[in-house]
Amino acid sequence: MSEMRLFVRTSEKQAERLLSAMTDAFEDEGYAIATMEMDEKADLWEASVYMLFEEEEQVRPRFQAIVEDQLPGAAIESEVLPDLDWVALSLEGLKPVRAGRFLVHGSHDRDKRRTGDIGIEIDAGQAFGTGHHGTTAGCLEMIDSVMRARKPARVLDLGTGSGVLAIAARKLAAVPVLATDIDPIATRVARENIRRNGISEGIRVETAAGFQSPAFRRHGPFDLIIANILARPLMRMAPQLVAELAPGGSVILSGILAEQRWKVLAAYQGQRLRHLRTLWRNGWVTIHLDKPLR
Repeated sequence: MSEMRLFVRTSEKQAERLLSAMTDAFEDEGYAIATMEMDEKADLWEASVYMLFEEEEQVRPRFQAIVEDQLPGAAIESEVLPDLDWVALSLEGLKPVRAGRFLVHGSHDRDKRRTGDIGIEIDAGQAFGTGHHGTTAGCLEMIDSVMRARKPARVLDLGTGSGVLAIAARKLAAVPVLATDIDPIATRVARENIRRNGISEGIRVETAAGFQSPAFRRHGPFDLIIANILARPLMRMAPQLVAELAPGGSVILSGILAEQRWKVLAAYQGQRLRHLRTLWRNGWVTIHLDKPLR
């Protein structure tokens, strides 16, 4: 099936505003959105939404409404994307990423590990999370920091994607980890990655559509919950997520644009969590909160 994108050309600042608006409009439906710098000197950026060719009729009016609200008069352009092996192409330029003690790398870069590295092998694939996005890298750095200070008895990786964060937690400590995702493709990929990283036990992967899944009752409550999702779902699920957190436990939240952090913080502070630290990476933030014992 052919894919395409709709996009506008604008400045970096305006592209960030568009990205935030597109996130609110499209994040719950699985459409990929992105901004990309085209000319640094000219401050020229593109803001895009990606879709299947046959979906343009329903996506274009919504994208147009966002553009007209944020950038009146801006021209919307389209591009049909060639049918390429994007996984193979992405691997050609995928370089190892360091975050805390972790080195996330593809199978083609196993020789890049140094003494003391905690290697996590993840090839580009169908599930989100190779370590290269600011949200994943920020979570890895925060996991390293949090688990140095306090060893959790049970860990939940909510929205596991590729499984990289569950793998990271398990490699830091021999504690049980539950990794869940609403997407069965993601949970299949996560299981494959867990095996690829030599982990034979300690991580349970389950497809769970929401907190009503019995998986959470069987494996919780959790002393560390990691949720690298998106801002709006994180805000909506705040009461249910906090209900799964043990007293004294920590929450690591990401998938949050810098300008969205205050809304996310408000949602979780409203559940009586305490904000401890915010880590910034490439316009995205990762937030660490905990649940006081009293």
